[in-house]
Amino acid sequence: MAETQCCRLRNWTSSEGLLRVNARHQDAGRAYLPFVPPHAPLACAPEPGTQGRAPCFLAGDSRASEVPSLTALHTLWLREHNRLASSLKALNPHWSADTTYQEARKVVGALHQVITLRDYVPRVLGPEAVRQHVGPYQGYDAAVDPTVSNVFSTAAFRFGHATVHPLVRRLDARFQEHPDLPQLPLQDTFFSPWRLLKEGGLDPLVRGLLARPAKLQVQDQLMNDELTERLFVLSSSGTFDLASLNLQRGRDHGLPGYNEWREFCGLARLQTRADLSSAMASGSMADRLLDLYKHPDNIDVWLGGLAEALLPGARTGPLFACLIGRQMKALRNGDWFWWENSHVFTEAQRRELQRHSLSRVICDNTGLPRVPADAFRLGTFPQDFTPCEDIPGLNLEVLGKQRFLF
Repeated sequence: MAETQCCRLRNWTSSEGLLRVNARHQDAGRAYLPFVPPHAPLACAPEPGTQGRAPCFLAGDSRASEVPSLTALHTLWLREHNRLASSLKALNPHWSADTTYQEARKVVGALHQVITLRDYVPRVLGPEAVRQHVGPYQGYDAAVDPTVSNVFSTAAFRFGHATVHPLVRRLDARFQEHPDLPQLPLQDTFFSPWRLLKEGGLDPLVRGLLARPAKLQVQDQLMNDELTERLFVLSSSGTFDLASLNLQRGRDHGLPGYNEWREFCGLARLQTRADLSSAMASGSMADRLLDLYKHPDNIDVWLGGLAEALLPGARTGPLFACLIGRQMKALRNGDWFWWENSHVFTEAQRRELQRHSLSRVICDNTGLPRVPADAFRLGTFPQDFTPCEDIPGLNLEVLGKQRFLF
C-alpha cells in the first residue's frame, strides 16, 4: 500500500496507533470504515429518497464499497487492527503511537499470510495441487522473484468471479432468512454503503457468508447474470459485462493464449475437439469454445482456464491451480518478511500466530457468539458452529512481550 494511503487511513490523534473509523455511524458500538474525504472524485449510490451522491468507504483498496461482502471483510480487518493496537498499547504503555501502530500492522499482515496460505489457498487448489505447486516452507530464497505475474493478476486469480453468488443474503441470529432484511440481487448492492449502515450492520452479512454457499461453477453459467449483464461501476452511468472486461483485459495486457500457458505448466497442449472435451467438464463446453475460437490455440487463457473441469477438492482446474500455486509459492519464498522467517517473529510468537484463524477474527470483531471452526468451509447451523470461547485466539502477552520491528 502506498505510504500516502497509509497516512490517510491512520488516526493521527490516537496514542494507541489506531486506524481511522467512521465518525458518523457505529454498528452496535463497533466501528465502521471511515468515509472518503468530501473532495473525493467518485461517490457511491445514495439511499433511496435522498439527493446527490453518497460518500464511499475509505480503505486500503478503492473497491471496498463495491459489494457488501468486500466491505464486510475490510471492516473486520479494520476492527482487528484497532483491537490488537489497543491491547498491545495496554500491555506496553511505554510504546509510542507509531510503535504500537507498526506492531499491530505487522501482526495483521502475518495473520493475512497465515489465513491465506494455510486456510484459503488449499480450498481453491485442492490438496494435490498444493503439494505439487506450493509445498512446505523451506525458508527465504533470495533467488525467487515475488512480483505478482501478469497472468496471475489478469487471468488466473479472476477465477473468483465465477464463485460470486447473484444474491446477497442477510441472516438472523439463528442463521435463517432475516424477516426484516430480505435477500438482495447483487445489482442492488453495488457501491451502496448505506445498505450496511441502515440495514442491520455487519453481523447479518457475515452470517450469510458463513452459512450460504458461494455460486456453484457450472458449465452452462460460468458467471452469474448480475456480473455479465448488470455490473455497475462508479465511472459510468451504464452497466458492464465482467466476462468481456476480463477477456479484453487479457488481450490489452498481451497475455499468450490458453495452450501456451498449459505448455508452460507442463500440461498437454489441446489440439482437437477430443482433447478439449477431455479437459473441460462437458463436451458441450468444448463445442461452444471451438465454435467461437475455431482452434484451441486461439482460446483466451482466462476463459480456457475457467472452463476446465475442477480438480478434486478444488475450485479450479489444473491450469489455474498451477498458475495460482506458483504465484503463492513465490510470494511466500521471495518475501524476506514472511511470518515464518526466523528473524521476523520469535518461535513463541510464531506458535501464537498459527493458533489464529478467520473464525477467531469474526468472533473478536462481531456480535456472533458461534462460528464454524473453519470459516472457509460451509457450515449448517447449529451443528457445524462452535462457541467462540472454544475458538483459539492469540496470547497478546507473547506477541507484545518482545518487539521485532521490520
